[in-house]
Amino acid sequence: MIVALVDNGSVEPAAHRNLRGVAAALSTRCDTLVHAVSWKYSDRIPPQELGGAPAWTLAAFVRALVARGQREFVLVPFFISAQGTIGSALRHDLDELQRETGGFEYAFTPGLAAQDVIPAIAAARIRETIAAQSLRTPPVVVVDHGGPSPASATLRDELAAKIRTLLGSEIGSLAAASLEGHHPPLLADQLRAPGFAGRVLVVAPLFLSPGRHAGTGGDIAEICRASPASCQVSGLIGPHPLAIDALAAALHHTLSHLPAPIFA
Repeated sequence: MIVALVDNGSVEPAAHRNLRGVAAALSTRCDTLVHAVSWKYSDRIPPQELGGAPAWTLAAFVRALVARGQREFVLVPFFISAQGTIGSALRHDLDELQRETGGFEYAFTPGLAAQDVIPAIAAARIRETIAAQSLRTPPVVVVDHGGPSPASATLRDELAAKIRTLLGSEIGSLAAASLEGHHPPLLADQLRAPGFAGRVLVVAPLFLSPGRHAGTGGDIAEICRASPASCQVSGLIGPHPLAIDALAAALHHTLSHLPAPIFA
């Protein structure tokens, strides 16, 4: 049986290095080898940017392992939510690979959103930023990537409401926004809104890894620099110990509840 931590993928080396770091932590916690595999894109990263080891993408990884006789895969989704458009497209690709390779079985562990751990992580990251910057009840903008599905905006707003509840009087106003997409408000607009423009505030990214959008030099940082607000950006979700705990618990649960033979 092969276990892989799967993210969306990125051409940014920092994103795949983070995926590898989380996979290594899971390997240690679960006493089983967890491979770092991206759905797409990461095979474009020059291997020298990754310590000389090329990044795997999902199709190439599965083909290579099936060619060696492997037929059983457990996949740990490293997404804010593995549901909606991304989840459907990922399963479609796996089903196509099943037909192409002559068949294999796969199972997903529960994701972070399904375990309801993201609000606690985001709240912890916001508290870290408030303490580090000596802020007093700052406004907060929780920002996700944004997507075409209404379910994406619904999840964003649900997570923001839970974060608001967890932080209570520790913060001022809280708004949910998206980096891009079709479900307003967008981050650039929210930072210009009354109660946020001209204020010192915290921007809390609902992102797992640094890359083109999040992290130093990413789109969020650029939008913050161009805004009329003084933005303090909190840490990312993926590397937080609570995320590792939740992913490890999900993997333990899935492995312990698979039938014997594993995918009979």
